[in-house]
Amino acid sequence: MDNDYIKFSVVIPAHNEEKYITKCLESVKKASLCYPGQVETVVVINRCTDKTEEIARSYGAKIVHEDARNLSKIRNAGANASCGDIILTIDADSWMTENMLKEIDKYLSKCRYIGGGTLVFFDRLSLGIALTVLMVWVRLMLRDMISVGLFWCRRQDFFAIGGFDESMVSLEDLDFAKRLKSHGKDQGKKFKVIKRAWIK
Repeated sequence: MDNDYIKFSVVIPAHNEEKYITKCLESVKKASLCYPGQVETVVVINRCTDKTEEIARSYGAKIVHEDARNLSKIRNAGANASCGDIILTIDADSWMTENMLKEIDKYLSKCRYIGGGTLVFFDRLSLGIALTVLMVWVRLMLRDMISVGLFWCRRQDFFAIGGFDESMVSLEDLDFAKRLKSHGKDQGKKFKVIKRAWIK
């Protein structure tokens, strides 16, 4: 990085994602244009046997290797290797809108939000997926007021709650969101689901 100050660290866990990660990295690149030299991308290579690492390196990503079969450990490995004041996590087969970092920056600068998530849309939606998504989102958005898919918060808050729970092998993202929300409540801050930016 040309700039000593890293504002955002985008952590991407990746296991054989050569078909998808280019679109993800391109979206991060576009979202970073407003923050030249202040965004780092951390790709956590997890037992890859394809060209995922080669593609990530071509985008200047910081490479971390973590062979655990545990997504929490993989995400935490990326966060531990990161330098940014704000940590985001996104899956390698997802991509963010160009205004994502600006929206996150806007809400965190208000000091009323602990962090949060964003809306998730799907390129292809079968009836089964649609019903599942509807049931999950009704519960998350209306009852728990949280989301899954992409998370963002300040570095100190990520580590204050211990990152992702490495004892969990599923639903670790939901658990992270709930703990982040609770941590924010203790500080008089809210968990924010961004609606003007999203991931697919």
